[in-house]
Amino acid sequence: MAEHGAHITTASAVDDQPSIFEVVAQDSLMTAVRPALQHVVKVLAESNPAHYGFFWRWFDEIFTLLDLLLQQHYLSKTSASFSENFYGLKRIVTGDTHKLQRLASAGLPKKQLWKSVMFLVLLPYLKVKLEKLVSSLREEDEYSIHPPSSRWKRFYRAFLAAYPFVNMAWEGWFLVQQLRYILGKAQHHSPLLSLAGVRLGRLTLQDIQSLEHKPAEASRMQQPARSISEKIKSALKKAVGGVALSLSTGLSVGVFFLQFLEWWYSSENQETIKSLTALPTPPPPVHLDYNSDSPLLPKMKTVCPLCRKTRAMGKIKEAMQSLGNSQPR
Repeated sequence: MAEHGAHITTASAVDDQPSIFEVVAQDSLMTAVRPALQHVVKVLAESNPAHYGFFWRWFDEIFTLLDLLLQQHYLSKTSASFSENFYGLKRIVTGDTHKLQRLASAGLPKKQLWKSVMFLVLLPYLKVKLEKLVSSLREEDEYSIHPPSSRWKRFYRAFLAAYPFVNMAWEGWFLVQQLRYILGKAQHHSPLLSLAGVRLGRLTLQDIQSLEHKPAEASRMQQPARSISEKIKSALKKAVGGVALSLSTGLSVGVFFLQFLEWWYSSENQETIKSLTALPTPPPPVHLDYNSDSPLLPKMKTVCPLCRKTRAMGKIKEAMQSLGNSQPR
């Protein structure tokens, strides 16, 4: 995998803890994917509301369902979320020593897996819904016709007044944890990792080899299902795996495309384009005529400037006239 190979050189045999730049980059990956997909769905819904309006109205739920399939697949197959696996990272159960660490291909234990799924999928969904609720309540508060003495109005006014402070405390909690991680005082850059009972580490060479050989081993060890229930479970597992694989492939291509757009519209690239377009235009070639004093041209007009021989236009005219007279009428 290219994303794995790009980070092999940064791995350390002694310390597998990723840098702050790696963890922040993987955090911002899915944060950038969601608004990009939302914008695409919005454009489709505006162009054809009858066909794509459903996806716009239920975008949060559809995105959460697809994100659930994607993250559960990666956590069970690679011990990492999609963005963490993209940057060559894995989740390690807190307290495991280097010798007792599981290979990434073994997946996370069920307890840590479902905690990770909850914090990766459910918590962002609830946060988005809460932000939309706050926005709608603020609009309702501005244009509301309810009397100011109603209990409901007093309640959500108090909620709107307290929400900025709660949000600031939440973001400050994450900021303090990141500062502690930078200073080497914490194993987790995010409090959610600590609550899930895991920490982030780099993929080792053994992890990468096991991830590459796992599909072949799974196909060899797969046994035909005997009962109908086993066949149904196997079919559902294959369907979920296929959907997750399609999502991961599409997201990988989309992420590279987003990074290209980010580079294309970055200030550094725009400055490069401006510096290239600001170069002076080369002057046109000097027109050489017979009146110029260039040493490349012969001084006599009867001399051909190409072959440097005397022109014979008179003989050519006579030959053309003789050919014209010899043609039958």
